[in-house]
Amino acid sequence: MCSTSVAAKDFDYFETTRKTVRNGMQSMFICNGLFTSQRSLSQIFEQELAYLGNRRLGDAKKGNYRIDSQTQSVEVGGGHDGPAVTAVFRSGIGCLAMAPGMAPENFAQLPKVEPTIPIEDTEQLPWPHGDLIEQNSPHNSVSQTSLTAAADWAFTAHAEGEDTTSLLVVHRGNIVYERYAPGFNYRTRTRTWSAAKSIEAALIGLRVDSGHMELDSPLPIVWLPEQSGAGSDPRSSITLRHALNMTTGLYPVDNNNMAAAVGSGLAYWAGSGYENQVRQRGLIRDPGSHWDYENYDSLLAVSAFKTTFETEYAYLQFPYVELLQKIGMRSTLLGTDRFGDFILSSQAFSNARDLARFGLLFLNKGNWFGDQLISEDWIDFIKTPTPASAFRGNDYGGHWWLVPDARKQEVPAEAFSAAGSRGQYVTVVPSHDVVIVRRGLDYNGAAFDQWSLVREVLKAFPNPSDSR
Repeated sequence: MCSTSVAAKDFDYFETTRKTVRNGMQSMFICNGLFTSQRSLSQIFEQELAYLGNRRLGDAKKGNYRIDSQTQSVEVGGGHDGPAVTAVFRSGIGCLAMAPGMAPENFAQLPKVEPTIPIEDTEQLPWPHGDLIEQNSPHNSVSQTSLTAAADWAFTAHAEGEDTTSLLVVHRGNIVYERYAPGFNYRTRTRTWSAAKSIEAALIGLRVDSGHMELDSPLPIVWLPEQSGAGSDPRSSITLRHALNMTTGLYPVDNNNMAAAVGSGLAYWAGSGYENQVRQRGLIRDPGSHWDYENYDSLLAVSAFKTTFETEYAYLQFPYVELLQKIGMRSTLLGTDRFGDFILSSQAFSNARDLARFGLLFLNKGNWFGDQLISEDWIDFIKTPTPASAFRGNDYGGHWWLVPDARKQEVPAEAFSAAGSRGQYVTVVPSHDVVIVRRGLDYNGAAFDQWSLVREVLKAFPNPSDSR
């Protein structure tokens, strides 16, 4: 009889895969830091890569990584550190992950997005269409002292790992406060993480408004493995509403520390793509009955979104032509995988001002200076808590976060927010005519207290009736 000192359940059969994902994360962080954010290697190792802690391969001086400025690519890993993964910068997209072993001659076939209209000089365009900030006199009820105090609160780490990089406050359409950490400015674009999900929801809303998608119809998805017979697959009852509410009932691949083994980490960092993965999860609950935050639910909605376009070109251009360029988000890049599929569950790069513009669109109920880009019905949907989130305090709508019940005594109950890992928040407070953007590079599992920041900022606007 055989015996072993290591129980089978304790053996990590995914060790090589986890190393591959780790290497891909570092290559993507370095690549985007250098070529998307225009940051120095020392800054990247100090802040962006703090997220990896002692899993980093090397430091800013040396390590198991190779940077090619000519091809704008970064390779990390190899040898005992696991398969090498290369990230490559592409115009209009940012960096995307190659599959391990892919050669540089494949770079030319990778997707890219070129602007269909000339990029205007934003420095000469007044805010919010551009970056020319006119010195407007703030409303007489706004306390600059309180705004400064709120910013001091935000830039003070309340837990190990908090790292605020920017804070921007918009009131009545004007920037009334703006502050950046050393090494950052209003042009610096960094990863939005899951705040990209709210951008995804806006784009899908455009397609619903135009009749190309329906909120409560079955997703136009061919599930895997394919089943014979009409309606034979129980997953055919999953709707767009379920996907955006995080209530599909599908198997949760990202839970229990499995994102880097079988989940979305493979698509984000290891070049696997996700088009098949999102279609092969099994149904374990009735759709709509249970809330479970899953990146693949979000990417499932993106897959359905893609089916509404006749060409790859139309699909890749749509977000820029129909949303980003219209509201002045000219610095924002929406990432794809190497197959050209948007990774709108996380892979977007933006700066504080662009995200403030995005928040301003939702503050104004989808209207941008007289142009109703997104219907008010869609805005109402994304702000309505899904019943399945009741156990959490009714804090999730349609790819937007809502004020949890436990915090509604200290901040306005109608506030809602785009939110992402490492402290990305775009919070809309309609009662005060305010948008608050906090960007960060938090690490070590730090959870920035978003709603306390909202509480502190709103001290500068004591009378909501005077805010509008």
